Amino acid sequence: MTQKDPIFGLCDQVREASFALHCFLRHEHKESIYERGLMHRLNKMGVHAEQQVPLQVCDQDGTVLGNLEVDLLVAQELIVEIKACRALAPERSAQLLGYLRARRKEHGLLINFGAPKLEIRKYALSQELPETPQLSTF
Repeated sequence: MTQKDPIFGLCDQVREASFALHCFLRHEHKESIYERGLMHRLNKMGVHAEQQVPLQVCDQDGTVLGNLEVDLLVAQELIVEIKACRALAPERSAQLLGYLRARRKEHGLLINFGAPKLEIRKYALSQELPETPQLSTF
């Protein structure tokens, strides 16, 4: 089976490293431990990953509204948000989707190391965002 988009291979590498890290550390550590561990393992695999990457959130006209930090940016293409909680709440998905929109990236992974079973969710966001909001009248 051939992959049409290299992002899927990148996601597989992140999943593989996450699973190995979870098998080794299990689920009783802080998010920062998993964040550093995943970055370390990805870099050992030859995959470039940056930790706590600054992210400016701008309004439509370019006005800076604030600053955030993305847990991991992998190969300048994939945003990885790491959690260490019992279960993923819907607001965690919303957080990752917000990061994708703000960074103008299409793909992201939400990884929860805090549950006994590793949770990984992949999100894809269409980059066809309208320039101006479309309003409908009824």
